Amino acid sequence: MKREIIVTSDGSTSIYLPDWDESYHSKHGAIQEAQHVFIKNGLSLFKGQSVSVLEIGFGTGLNAFITFLESKKTNQSIEYVGVEGFPLAADEVLQMNYVQQLNADEWESEFKQMHEAEWEKPVTIDAHFRLIKRKQMFAAITDVNQFDLIYFDAFGYRVQPELWSVEIFTKMYTALKSGGILVTYACRGPIKRAMIEAGFQIKKLAGPPGKREMLRGRKE
Repeated sequence: MKREIIVTSDGSTSIYLPDWDESYHSKHGAIQEAQHVFIKNGLSLFKGQSVSVLEIGFGTGLNAFITFLESKKTNQSIEYVGVEGFPLAADEVLQMNYVQQLNADEWESEFKQMHEAEWEKPVTIDAHFRLIKRKQMFAAITDVNQFDLIYFDAFGYRVQPELWSVEIFTKMYTALKSGGILVTYACRGPIKRAMIEAGFQIKKLAGPPGKREMLRGRKE
């Protein structure tokens, strides 16, 4: 599928799929969306704790890199698993401007290391951040009680409704530890109902710039 590099409203880059009229991140700001949805309303709930994170849609590595930067601020130990069915090419990754936009030049080698790391093999990015990338379709996930936090960052319901099904959210619920959290940028009726049917206690939250609401689910 054809992919184009775009610049979103906050100056950060993303990837656009013209055949679907869909982008990897919000056109209103890729970095703003990631920080609001996944850090403010997800990772920040686990301050002072070691955290295991599952990302659904590793994509450009933005969520992983922002999480790494947060771990540097808090000395928080993070085990990070990024699942991606269709990894990006190296030349596409090199066009992402996250290091510059996040004023993180000193961590540029770590961002590159995230993308250069072999799939299916754990890599220690630094003393507080360990990454495993899995090339895997979301329907093939079989983890049980492994994660404190899930970043659910799949393509939108409009283009891939099957990724927002009861079946997928049941897998997410099973993968979480008791008390675990799932956060996602989405807040459509069918998604809420699928999450509830899968067992989640859900809460609607204010969305990132350009989006009114988002969802957070909890496993009791």
